[in-house]
Amino acid sequence: MKDQDTKITLRQMQIFLLAVECRSFVRAAEKLSLTGPAVSMQMARLSESIGADLFYKDGRGVQPTEIATALVPYAERLTETLREAVHVVETLQGRLDNQVRVAMVSTARNFGPQLVAAFGKLFPNVQVDISIANREGVVSQLQDGKADVALMGRPPRRFDVVTRPFAKHPYVLVCHPDHPLRSAKRLRPVDVLPCRFLVREPGSGTRLVHERFFREAGLSLPAAQEMDSNGNIKQAVMANLAVAFISAHTVALEREAGKLHVLDVQGMPQIRDWFVVYPTGRLLGPAASNFADFVETDGPRIMQQIYGDSFGAK
Repeated sequence: MKDQDTKITLRQMQIFLLAVECRSFVRAAEKLSLTGPAVSMQMARLSESIGADLFYKDGRGVQPTEIATALVPYAERLTETLREAVHVVETLQGRLDNQVRVAMVSTARNFGPQLVAAFGKLFPNVQVDISIANREGVVSQLQDGKADVALMGRPPRRFDVVTRPFAKHPYVLVCHPDHPLRSAKRLRPVDVLPCRFLVREPGSGTRLVHERFFREAGLSLPAAQEMDSNGNIKQAVMANLAVAFISAHTVALEREAGKLHVLDVQGMPQIRDWFVVYPTGRLLGPAASNFADFVETDGPRIMQQIYGDSFGAK
């Protein structure tokens, strides 16, 4: 590269990472509010500085070359370092003193807003921005610096995080109140194998509970229909279409109303933990630090108020 590497810019690295992700200069341009030719020109300049082709055409899109793939982790490191530097400067300047960005997995929507509301009573001048997404979305927000802290049940593994448990997270097997197995006691895993099941997408915590339950019993996974949300699964079970493993916190109201029944099955409920999570080494602003402390110390009490001793205590 000789002296060409001095011409490489952080902006080019940011565009490069998005182009690799989108596999399209046009889609990358749309996300960056640029034109397709502008993205193409920047990537051509980056290729010239690197001294190697970074993309090749694939139909209407592009594919990264082997060299581009090798460059990705270095580009990620550069952009993440820049984000952290900006975050530190903003924190030292006090710009983030009264703001915290909280990402929560979709299951946490059943209690997360109440934690935020309780926090707001103690810190009325703090602005709390909430986002709710599936697990992959929350992990991406944490990694990309778009969220300060997260409420989730299964911490990410692809980067180091601080995990602070604040409540137990039970999973149960639910059915319609008129289901034939409703009154059965201590059902064995093999007894529920013939049931029709509903599951979330691969990688979700609920899906892992479903798969682990049968595998630990030495059974093959039963046929199951995949659905994209716990809300849709609840509605289908309440219509007596199937049974499903699901977070007890997700179905608390439906159980209380008599619209869903928890089956008495050996090995259930499976108990996990709820965590407040943030990346290791990332300096939290005062508001974010206060929120994480609040969830860890006051979260158990609030969860107990919402769900009672069985499903709320730490």
